[in-house]
Amino acid sequence: MHQKRTLRFGRRSAGTASALVSLLALVTGGLLAATPSTAAQQPAASGPHVKQLCAKPATPGSMHCLALARTDVKQHLGISADAAPSGLGPTDLQSAYKLSASAGSGATVAIVDAQDDPNAESDLATYRKTYGLPECTTANGCFKKVDQNGGTSYPTADSGWAGEISLDVDMVSAVCPQCHILLVEAKSANMDDLGTAVNRAVTMGAKYVSNSYGGGEDASDLTADSKYFNHPGVAITVSSGDSGYGVEYPAASQYVTAVGGTSLKRDSSSRGWSESVWGTSSGGDGAGSGCSANDPKPSWQKDTGCSKRAVADVSAVADPATGLAVYDSYQASGWNVYGGTSASSPIIASVYALAGTPAAGTTPASYPYAHTGSLNDVTSGANGSCSPAYLCTAGSGYDGPTGLGTPNGTAAFTG
Repeated sequence: MHQKRTLRFGRRSAGTASALVSLLALVTGGLLAATPSTAAQQPAASGPHVKQLCAKPATPGSMHCLALARTDVKQHLGISADAAPSGLGPTDLQSAYKLSASAGSGATVAIVDAQDDPNAESDLATYRKTYGLPECTTANGCFKKVDQNGGTSYPTADSGWAGEISLDVDMVSAVCPQCHILLVEAKSANMDDLGTAVNRAVTMGAKYVSNSYGGGEDASDLTADSKYFNHPGVAITVSSGDSGYGVEYPAASQYVTAVGGTSLKRDSSSRGWSESVWGTSSGGDGAGSGCSANDPKPSWQKDTGCSKRAVADVSAVADPATGLAVYDSYQASGWNVYGGTSASSPIIASVYALAGTPAAGTTPASYPYAHTGSLNDVTSGANGSCSPAYLCTAGSGYDGPTGLGTPNGTAAFTG
């Protein structure tokens, strides 16, 4: 009779454990077949094996979370050697983006989402224990959850947003294991409530604030810009969207770092990884990009085909087909593989945290434009068809879907 063995990862064995996790993940998730060439056989992000965790908003001013879940990956609860998580883990991201797991001590990354995840802290503990990361709890001061007013009157729980919250806090843990995490839960997915939660995060001292949601642009965006996102000295990141070419708000805000998405795969290059635009030239899915209808162009953007604010600024992995391991047990089955630009936003917020406190009075969205040589330039792929073509097609230098590129260390995210 087969007997399950519990897999316990301590700090000293984290590297070995992660390697084991990565191998087992491929096997258990059905991503590894008889030959090593099966990465190309993973389902497309737009295929039947992906679902949105949150419904798209039906009214102006409403937002939806941008997390996508793979439905073709075996899910399971807990930690066991014969059912290790699928998807990319902390050491994968640290390797791909040349990040130090020891930096960021004492920095607080805030996650702003709507509704409540009752299992946020316990699920975070499972994720971190699995990968040998330091504990991050309310008791040790590393984790804190508040409502949009800074209290503990949490909003109504929601399974879709709970999955988003799990993705967000796990990505902060993966990229900046030494960071503190502040989860601010808005009482609804209305922009005013989410914006109030952004202001609360800044009031509580967070210098890095991730927002993994979006909605359509409208005439009220400029008002929301000044009310919620104009926080000099604070790095505010926002997902660019998951529907391919097209602009969403608040990624279009002139004050935020709009984060696009890539497909990230291991290869035999000196870097050990390759990236392309998440999306296809036929459009309809993939990282959002384009030219804002309302927001003015910030002074640091120099592209000439868009007179207003161009999206995105930088990017990170977002394709569910090359997705991230996430643990979510609230009306979900534990280990999942998630993607969407909901993943890339907290990744980039955490890279800012690794880079150090932003200079007072500055807008950190401008930093990458002063350090373009310190990014991985993504030059292949598209998220639709458009004119001018750079707003939807990757190329050398700036492009819409991936911005200036992905992190190559932290130099591009310093003031």
